[in-house]
Amino acid sequence: MLKYKSIEELVAEAEKTGQKISTLVLADQAEQMELSEEEIYSRMEESFDVMCEAVRRGQDKNQRSTSGLTGGEGYKMMHYSQETGGGLSGSFMTMAMSRALAVAGYNASMGRIVATPTAGSCGIMPGCLVSLYEDKKIPKREIIMSMFTAAAFGMVIADRACIAGAQGGCQAECGSASGMVAASMVELSGGTPRQCADACAIAIANQLGLVCDPVAGLVEIPCIKRNVSGVMIAFSAADMALSGILSEIPVDECIDSMGEVGRSLPSALRETALGGLAITPTGIKLKEMVFGKES
Repeated sequence: MLKYKSIEELVAEAEKTGQKISTLVLADQAEQMELSEEEIYSRMEESFDVMCEAVRRGQDKNQRSTSGLTGGEGYKMMHYSQETGGGLSGSFMTMAMSRALAVAGYNASMGRIVATPTAGSCGIMPGCLVSLYEDKKIPKREIIMSMFTAAAFGMVIADRACIAGAQGGCQAECGSASGMVAASMVELSGGTPRQCADACAIAIANQLGLVCDPVAGLVEIPCIKRNVSGVMIAFSAADMALSGILSEIPVDECIDSMGEVGRSLPSALRETALGGLAITPTGIKLKEMVFGKES
């Protein structure tokens, strides 16, 4: 359990003590769980190692989902990045896209992933952090410590709003994941605790109202590609915050708004596959391909 009920409380404590949010959170978690800080850190390191392995396995050319609807997206984007010298977005960003696709695709093929904060949004954090680790060569310990900041933000989001698509739509999954990792990347880049909060707020605001409409009820279409959008929003939100751009709406108010919007969404747009892309003519055909026609 996180003892902070708002991001503002977390930021204020970090500013008061002159610590990074991650340092503060690690100490709090060690105290609450009655374990050493190194033991808590080791558990987070294991999660990061799982992310790296999911990227590697998900980028396999022959990766396919259990349903057969999707597969190989991570490989295709990796190949495109390498063949074109980075495509339109540059090598770093296209490889980040590849990693996000790979992990989300690996999840669809029943691979082992880390739900950050959910399986549906599992590609966003590794898409960002594994890219910073492998391509920007940020030290592993710094990456793992930043995950404590992401985790703290996620716990506040879960407490004040929601992280489940069935409860709040895809904004609750991909929006939360983007906000969490945007905050962690700001800390990694030397930003202040308040800039971490601004990055999270911007990321959430840019996905407010995103519905959850999985075709055939599976976490594949459009879920896998939405992980890429989440990565791009996380990086842009972090860069905006680091540049000094503020979120005019405080992060806790953005989180509260996300919760309110989620409660306002009709059930058809909250993971039931009864609305949105799931009930398009093609969406229905794809469902029938997997499960057959209803009698």
